[in-house]
Amino acid sequence: MDLIVFDLDGTLLNASSQISPYTAETLTRLSQRGIAYTVATGRALHASRGLLDGHRFRLSQAYKNGVLIWDPGLGDYSHHNFLTLSEIQHVVEAMLHEQVTPFLFTLESGNQHRVYHPPLADEVAERLAENFDSRPGVDVFPVAQLPPDAEITNASALGAVRSIEAVQQLIGDEPGLVAYSGTAQEDAGLNWIDIHHVDATKGTAVEVFKDELGASRVVCFGDSHNDLSMFAAADECYAPSNAKPEVLAAATAVIGHHDEDGIARFLRERFELGEA
Repeated sequence: MDLIVFDLDGTLLNASSQISPYTAETLTRLSQRGIAYTVATGRALHASRGLLDGHRFRLSQAYKNGVLIWDPGLGDYSHHNFLTLSEIQHVVEAMLHEQVTPFLFTLESGNQHRVYHPPLADEVAERLAENFDSRPGVDVFPVAQLPPDAEITNASALGAVRSIEAVQQLIGDEPGLVAYSGTAQEDAGLNWIDIHHVDATKGTAVEVFKDELGASRVVCFGDSHNDLSMFAAADECYAPSNAKPEVLAAATAVIGHHDEDGIARFLRERFELGEA
């Protein structure tokens, strides 16, 4: 059987970060045909639920780039890859060395998601803290309140391009870590970075999905660097035309733009779902 795995932002979602009516109808047709599908996203569960509700996403789902796998049937996380204390220390030291404020994301009792940070270094960090605090399902606290038993899923930061690049170099010798980074505000010269455990990738999540379902073929869709591990694990991998150059190069084929229902239009043709 086939299993389809979608990235969300820049892929299944349109430019308004929504599932369009055309894409929603396409998902309905996949479900009616018994074709399995799920998501592997850099988003957290609480930032995705409202988008996925009502669209028949019933299989296990990967969040935070594979750090956490959510089982809707259990109503709980079935797999996780947390950072160790030594890895966390390395990350925090690297960020503070470059005068970048680290934000530590945790999973706590009752599946509570929280964010902790040291004293905010600058206005950039202050705005980022306000942004996190405004998100539903997330509470932000000073790092002094971090519980000793909290599990840290990932660390993120926003800073000057040179500072973020330096952080990535400083943690490059840590075998248990993987980092993704990119442009946050080009006109302001800001980059973002997200760091988590090396075993937590979309690719490892795809292997879990494949084993759980007994899928014989995995077809995946993605647009950014964090999708490359998923591409490597899939039998077919497709990139919308808006994808990063490295992703376009790795794809089985390049398909339509994410804001033009590119994925849904491809699926209707690939699985003969009809156009009307």
